[in-house]
Amino acid sequence: MRPFFILLRKELRSFFLSPLAYVIIALFTFLNGWLFSSIVTAMRLRVNQHSLVYNLFDSGWFWMGYFFLFPLLTMRLFAEEKKMGTLETLFTAPVRSVQVVMAKYFATAILYIVIMLPIFVFFFLFQDITGEQAAFQDGSFYGAATILLLVGLFNIAIGCFASSLTSNQLIAAMITFVGVVLHYFLGFIHFFGAKLPTELLDKVTYFSTVEHRRLFSEGLIDSRPIVYYISSAIVMLFLTHQVLERRRWKT
Repeated sequence: MRPFFILLRKELRSFFLSPLAYVIIALFTFLNGWLFSSIVTAMRLRVNQHSLVYNLFDSGWFWMGYFFLFPLLTMRLFAEEKKMGTLETLFTAPVRSVQVVMAKYFATAILYIVIMLPIFVFFFLFQDITGEQAAFQDGSFYGAATILLLVGLFNIAIGCFASSLTSNQLIAAMITFVGVVLHYFLGFIHFFGAKLPTELLDKVTYFSTVEHRRLFSEGLIDSRPIVYYISSAIVMLFLTHQVLERRRWKT
């Protein structure tokens, strides 16, 4: 385990000593702070059947910024190492490919959590400023936090795999973006697939982030999406490991 923690510290330093991480944190926090304020204002002007939590994470503006987050976080993980030739040097050290993959993955996951935390702090600040103890329901709050964590872990795994396939960071970012967006928009396939059998539509939309986000943001936490995202992330990390192992034996 010692090589893993050494690699993890190295990746975390590379993230937090880079201005890019702070730019992403600041920009993402600012945009979602503006969105949060706009939704609060809109809810004051008219009666809304959904909670503040649901309306924030149901907003298309939130997801537009969210889609771009993962290409930025993951595009350099392996692509930069390949381009600089440091990946081969790393493989000469007494570390295993799985340790390299997991160190990069967990370092990115930690950065992702740091980026997302301010959004959830907004709710407590709002509750404290307004004095409204029932500003949001605990079930919807923790449900939204859970699904965003699960979706984030899965999307990071997609980015890891995409970055392992190429030495070009731009190509890795594009593959990640396409994968993340396509998975999300599975939930809208019923708008375009009216002629498809109902059973097939139900199976396809079951894997969609849209449906999972709606359920969890209403406080309805289901164990099936949890298993789905964790197992899917494991599959993507396994594929990443296989790509690196193949490259390792070629060097």
